[in-house]
Parts: sequence; structure tokens; C-alpha cells
Amino acid sequence: MKKIFVSLIIIAAVVSFTACNKSSDNNGAGQLVVKVTDGPFPADMVESATVTITKVEARRAGDGIPDGNPFIVLMEDTVTFDLLDLRNGITAEMLDIEVPAGSYDLVRLYVEEAGLKIKDGDSFDVKVPSGQQTGIKIFIEPAITVTGGLSAELLLDFDLSRSFVVRGNFDSPHGINGFIFKPVIRAVNNSDAGRIMGMVTDTSKVKIANAKVWVEQDTVVATSLTDTLGHYGIIGLPAGKYSVFATKENYDTVAFTDVNIAAGNITVKDFMLTHK
Repeated sequence: MKKIFVSLIIIAAVVSFTACNKSSDNNGAGQLVVKVTDGPFPADMVESATVTITKVEARRAGDGIPDGNPFIVLMEDTVTFDLLDLRNGITAEMLDIEVPAGSYDLVRLYVEEAGLKIKDGDSFDVKVPSGQQTGIKIFIEPAITVTGGLSAELLLDFDLSRSFVVRGNFDSPHGINGFIFKPVIRAVNNSDAGRIMGMVTDTSKVKIANAKVWVEQDTVVATSLTDTLGHYGIIGLPAGKYSVFATKENYDTVAFTDVNIAAGNITVKDFMLTHK
């Protein structure tokens, strides 16, 4: 396996496999790009939410590995991501590496620690012993296939709202006394995925910041939080039909059903919320 280069552009956790203008080859090696992104989080009170990763491995599907170990090492380095910087479709490239052609059905992340810094408040850090020793397993369903001579992209989406469980009174920065880190990460073949984006406003067309937007389809749930201009974006959605929702405290919840997400395309849905 030949390592081409590693690029660290912190945005969110994403592993990419994107088709190139090269001939296809089921043997040999293909290119693997790893990036990072995140789900929503109450960012109005949080200054940073970081994770430190020291190693990344991928598992080849099947039993065709001569030494019986289906995992290959993609990265052994210490990198820290501020997940608050990786919202609304922003991604960070974690690595770009040549790997043996084949199907990969699991990624293992070795997380050393996580940190949370509150605006006008304290900073909290927590070690992740199991994440550092045995790694955090993230299954890729369906498995992603790397073809010789081509690139593929896998997206690892951290859901901040569920990964960082705050302890204490979240109504005040000084009421927070710590957090529990329980990483919730979604793995998606970004090569065959689409995205949805749009605006959230009230009935007076005033843009609403920090509104929660989420999509549902069977077990697929992805979320976003609008920025200061009312914009949201959710990437890495497998093609299909979804229900899309938007809401905020003191507003009603608006839903669109049977929203079609096409591979490689952008679907635009704007929401208008009514104040209660």
C-alpha cells in the first residue's frame, strides 16, 4: 500500500471516495480521502467542542486477507478538530491515501480526548480510555467499494447534540459542571450521496438563527442548526425519499414529507415558522 499524501483540513469527519477520470480497475489500489463534519449543537453558548484523534483504521469486508487481520491503518497521527467549525455542509479533509481495492464496511477511530469550552464559562476535558485503546467502531452500511485507479469518499458525521451530554444547568454558562462524551457518528458513502439546504425564516421573513433542522428516513437521521443568516445544510444523504423538519423554541414545527434526495444533487427546501 502506497501512501500518497495526508491532508488535514479540519471541518468534520468524512471519508471520501470520488470518481476520477481514470480507467476502472478492480485490482491494484484506489484513493481514499477522509474528512470530518458534525451534526447540530446549541452553539450559542459553546465556544468550542473538540475531539482529538490519534489513529484511523478501515476494515476490508470478507476474509481475503492473508494474515487474517482485515484492518489497515489509514493514519497514525494526533489531530484535533473543533466540530463547531464543521456545520452546515462544511467538511475537513483528514487524510487522502491510496488503499487496496475492495469493499470496506467499518472504520475504527482512536479518540484520545474530547473538550468543551463554554462562552464566558469554564473549559472541560474528558479522556476516552476505550476510544483510545480499542477504537470507536463505525459501521458503513452498505459497504463502500474502492476501485483501482479511482477515488471514493466516505463521510463521518459527528452528531454534537448527542455526542456531548452536558451535566448541570444548561440555562447558564456557570451552571454547567461538566459533560459526558458518548460519540454518535454516522458513516456515509459520500460518492453516492446528495444534500439538502435552504433557509429558515418566520412569517415576517426574518431569518431565524439556531433553528433545528433534521431529516428522517427509516434509521437514517441527520441534523443541522441554522447559522446567523438562517441558512442550513445537511450533506451525506443516501439517495431516496425523506421527511424534513424544522423548529425552534417558541415556534411551531414545520415538516415536508416525501422529499426526494438524488445522488450528487442539491435539494433546496425553505421553511417558514410561525411564532407561538
